[in-house]
Amino acid sequence: MLPVQGAGGGPAPPLVSAPTAVPAGEVLTYIKDELAAQAGLDLEIKEFTDYVLPNTALQEGSLDANLYQNQPYLDDFNKAQGTDLVSVVKAYLPPMGVYSKKVDDVRDLADGATVAVPADTTNEGRALKLLASQGVITLEADAGADASPADISENPKNLEFKELEPAQLPRSLDDVAAAVINNNYAQDAGLSPTKDAVLLESAKDNPYANLLAVRRGDEDDPRVRKLVRLLTSAEVKKFIEDKYQGSVLPVTSG
Repeated sequence: MLPVQGAGGGPAPPLVSAPTAVPAGEVLTYIKDELAAQAGLDLEIKEFTDYVLPNTALQEGSLDANLYQNQPYLDDFNKAQGTDLVSVVKAYLPPMGVYSKKVDDVRDLADGATVAVPADTTNEGRALKLLASQGVITLEADAGADASPADISENPKNLEFKELEPAQLPRSLDDVAAAVINNNYAQDAGLSPTKDAVLLESAKDNPYANLLAVRRGDEDDPRVRKLVRLLTSAEVKKFIEDKYQGSVLPVTSG
């Protein structure tokens, strides 16, 4: 576990945290600027633009925590990469959405239309489940969080699925009929989930809340516990509600 004090009994080193820019980076920046000093937390932020490096850097020790992923993604990453990262608290839900310049309703997609989906396992499964929620496709009954196009049992519109890196999805909208885009990349591209998505995930019983992750053994680091308290505070809840107007939903318990 990381030391509470620096060498010679000095102050604890900064807690180095890694978010993606939106919304995690904005939430952590608010905490750093408005709340951290009063809580006695020295918070350092290093933003990332992909979904792999924040976990590998955390496991290797150049970061102390990250905020950007959900539990299914973390579980899949640990299994695939042999990492040992754990969640300490759920912070907020960034609902995934379907975006299109061609249709206003996913049920109006043309026969044979191409739909872009995230290329990583759990986000692709999440995207397919979102489409299935509207009857656009049907998934096999035993399709789990890692569902892929191979798990589609019914595809009445003969949709074609184009797998792209999540960060590339907003740029694909001119070339495909629709794209299922993670919330942070949609907002980075200037898309409003509540205004621009033709289909948006429901918050009810949603397992995809973003979480603060650390290396196993660092869950009780005093700096981590301070950040947990701030992430779940009334001030951060209000910041999320005011800033994102429903595009990101606060989660106030672990």
